[in-house]
Amino acid sequence: MKIYTKKGDTGTTQLIGGTRVPKHHVRIEAYGTVDELNSWIGWVRDQTADVETRLVLKEIQDRLFTIGSLLASDPETSRMKVPDLHETDVAFLESEMDRMDEMLPEMKSFILPGGNSGNSICHIARCVCRRNERLITSLAETETVSPLVIKYMNRLSDYLFVLARKFSLDASAEEVPWKPRL
Repeated sequence: MKIYTKKGDTGTTQLIGGTRVPKHHVRIEAYGTVDELNSWIGWVRDQTADVETRLVLKEIQDRLFTIGSLLASDPETSRMKVPDLHETDVAFLESEMDRMDEMLPEMKSFILPGGNSGNSICHIARCVCRRNERLITSLAETETVSPLVIKYMNRLSDYLFVLARKFSLDASAEEVPWKPRL
C-alpha cells in the first residue's frame, strides 16, 4: 500500500464513512491537532526514564488515536467500527494526577513554565491540548461529538500540568511562581 493516494491534491480529504470535506474543515483541524498533540506526548515520553510514567504516556497516546478515529468518522455515514472512549479513561487520568499530587508541594500561585526540558515540553503539550479542546468544542456546536471526548481532553491538559510539576520535582528544578507586576 502506498502512503500517497493523490486524492487530496485538490484540497479535500475523506472522512471515515466516505464524506469528502475541505482540509481546512474544523473536523480536520480537530483530529489533526489530536495528531499534533500525540507527537508532543511522544516527546514528553522521551523526557523520562521512569517506566511507570512512560507506560501512562503510552496509554494516553493510544487514547489519542481513539479520539482521532472518533473525530475522523462522519457520524452520519460511517458504518465502520472504531475504538471507543470510556469513563474509565478519564478516571485513569484523575487517579494518575492524584498519585502525583501526593508527592508535589502545595501550589500557592501560578507557576511559570520552564526549569527543565521535561517541564517545558509538558507545558507545550498542555497548550496544544487546550487548543485541541477549543477546536473540538467548536466542532461540537455544529456536529455530533461525544461529550466524553471533550471531558478527556480537558482532563488531559490538567494531567500534563501536574506531570510538568512532577518533572520539575524529579529534576530538583525550582518552580518559579508568577509574581504579577501591579
